[in-house]
Amino acid sequence: MRQIGLQPDSVEAAEVDESPLRDETPRLLATRLAVAKAERVAANHGGSHVLGADTVVALGRRVLPKAESGADVIQLAHRTGNIPIHAIVTETAASLFGLLSYRDPKSPLAAMSWGAEDLSAALGASSKQEAGGDLSFTYKLARSLCLAGAVAAGVQPVDGIFADFKDTKGLKAEAEAARRDGFTGKLAIHPAQVPIINAAFTPSADDVRHAKEVVAAFEAHPKAGVLSVGGKMVDRPHLMQARRILERAR
Repeated sequence: MRQIGLQPDSVEAAEVDESPLRDETPRLLATRLAVAKAERVAANHGGSHVLGADTVVALGRRVLPKAESGADVIQLAHRTGNIPIHAIVTETAASLFGLLSYRDPKSPLAAMSWGAEDLSAALGASSKQEAGGDLSFTYKLARSLCLAGAVAAGVQPVDGIFADFKDTKGLKAEAEAARRDGFTGKLAIHPAQVPIINAAFTPSADDVRHAKEVVAAFEAHPKAGVLSVGGKMVDRPHLMQARRILERAR
C-alpha cells in the first residue's frame, strides 16, 4: 500500500480571497481548483519517488495527484483530517483499474478528475492524440472511466485541463462537450479560463425553465412514469436530469 503524506518543504503560500467562493455551487468551485496555489501533496511508493501537485486552499479542499485507488484518499485523510479531497485518478497505468474503488461513504472524497499528460508519460506514449487532433482511444477511455467512477462514488466528475489557455474557442467547445457528457465542472490552469468554463456549465434560462416544468409535472403526478411537458414525452430519467440542472443553476 502506498504511503501518502505532506511535504512541508514544498509548501508555497497563496493569497486567495475565499469570500466570493463560499456561496458558490460545486460547478463554480470546481473550475477554480487548479488556479489556487498552496501546499503540495506527496505520495511515496515505498521509496524515494515523490509525486506532487498543487493542493487547493479555496474552502480547504485538497487535490490528490496520481491517486490509484480509494485507499490513497483514505490514507491522505488520516494525515490531513477530514478535509474534502479532489483526486486526480488516471495519471498512472495502475489507476485505470481502480476507478470503482472510490465508493466509500466514509471517504472525504469530493471530486474526481482525469489527466492525460502524466498518463501518456507513464505509458511511454509519443502522443495522446490521433492524427486529426482528437484524443486517442486510451485517453478517451480514461476520461470515461473517471466520469463513471465519480458518478458511482457519488462525487463530482470534473473534466481535465485544456492546456492551451489562449485558445478560448477550443476551451469553450471542450467545456460544453464535457457538460453534455455529464461532467459537472472542468479544471482550469489559468484565471482567464474560469469565466469561459463557468459559462459552459451554467444552465441557460430556457434549460432552467424547462427543468422546473419537468419537476413540477412529476410533483403533480408522483406515481406517473411518463408525462407530457411542452408537447414532448418525458420520463423518470428526464426528471433526474432536470433536478441536476436546477442544482447546477443554484
